[in-house]
Amino acid sequence: MATATNTNYQVEISNRQILQIAMPISLAILVPQINFITNNIFLGHLDEQSLATAGITGVYYLIFAVVGQGLNNGLQALIARRAGENRIDEIGKLFSQSILISLGLAFACIAVTYISTEWVFQYSIKSPVVREQAISFLRIRIWGLPFLYMYQMRNALLVGTNQSKFLIYGTLAETVVNIALDYALIFGHWGLPQLGFNGAAYASIVAEAAGMIVVFAVIHVKGISSQLQLYGSLRPDRKNIFLIITQSSPLILQYVISVTSWEFFYIMVEHHGERDLAISNTMRNIFGLFGVFTWSFASTTNTMVSNITGQGKKERVMELIMKIIKLSLTFSLTMALLLNLFPHVFLSVFGQNLDFARAAIPVIRVVSVALVMMSFSTIWLNAVTGTGNTNVNLAIEIITIIFYCIYVYLVLGYFNLPILYGWMSEYVYWMTTFTLAFFYLRSGRWKKKVI
Repeated sequence: MATATNTNYQVEISNRQILQIAMPISLAILVPQINFITNNIFLGHLDEQSLATAGITGVYYLIFAVVGQGLNNGLQALIARRAGENRIDEIGKLFSQSILISLGLAFACIAVTYISTEWVFQYSIKSPVVREQAISFLRIRIWGLPFLYMYQMRNALLVGTNQSKFLIYGTLAETVVNIALDYALIFGHWGLPQLGFNGAAYASIVAEAAGMIVVFAVIHVKGISSQLQLYGSLRPDRKNIFLIITQSSPLILQYVISVTSWEFFYIMVEHHGERDLAISNTMRNIFGLFGVFTWSFASTTNTMVSNITGQGKKERVMELIMKIIKLSLTFSLTMALLLNLFPHVFLSVFGQNLDFARAAIPVIRVVSVALVMMSFSTIWLNAVTGTGNTNVNLAIEIITIIFYCIYVYLVLGYFNLPILYGWMSEYVYWMTTFTLAFFYLRSGRWKKKVI
């Protein structure tokens, strides 16, 4: 306890501090994206149908993964606030209660998947082959949630206490295991069974477990566990459970609504045929890969806004946001330029033919512009999270998704336009998000919030 009390977890408002937090986070975000892309590269070499189905299953799993992400972001803001207030003894209590909450949520989500998936896909996916392949895959893949949620609680702890440099250990372990087992289980190498499409599900589960084990081992070896007394309050604590749930539940609902709308988008695309679905899945891979730096700056915004607010420096929040936006835009514009200069390079790894590439390149142009828009919009949104006003986050998301879904339905469902125009829905999403978050923060109403 003495060690914890003497440790200063307060942050400074500087480009150096921002990059010190953001760069390790970007590596931690990059690795899961590499894992997802690796799955799709291997599956793309099976056939185009597998690549198409992977789009449906990937977004479906993401719906449940973001439940943990919502809990992660709420917890991260709380931990960062306590770090800024220098109330270090409270951090371990928050973390231990988040572990109990995350495990309960994970098993609830597994049950929902087994009960509802077949019914949902029966009424939403036209192709019987795609439907059966997706259901079989997800009933395996969903068992990775307990490991993933525990992993995300670790992220909240390390980022919230300005120790994001330790994120890389678990993510490296995860990616090595995932790539190796993808190769072995999808195609049947090294004496392991050839499981085809479902091999990617088993590989991902084992990889998430490996990442979780390694990072908790690192936390123990580095003395963080004893320093913050992480496991001293494993019995249910009503006060902290209520605080975490109150802070996180609007974010969980926000992310679930957001990704569910993305699943709606993919279902609309599926009605256009397997080629358009496969192209859209490839775009999701590119969006995930090239959005890594933006998401790392967004997470940094959450924790730093909460931390300096805890220090009593609310008047400097806007200054901090603008510093982060400048860095985020710089990285995003560089990525967008590379994507537009070398689109064939990124498309070639998925093992599809030239016709596929020709159809996909115009969509890449649209996606690259959306990436730039996301680079500043999500910073403003995560700044709202950092202030502790998570109900405002939820309200922003609901309004944004209404506009987004109306656009998607009209363009892809009613007018049946090409998916190039469907992907312009990202413009609607990010501009609405930016507008609402920007005007809320500029209003100054967030300054009265206490968490």
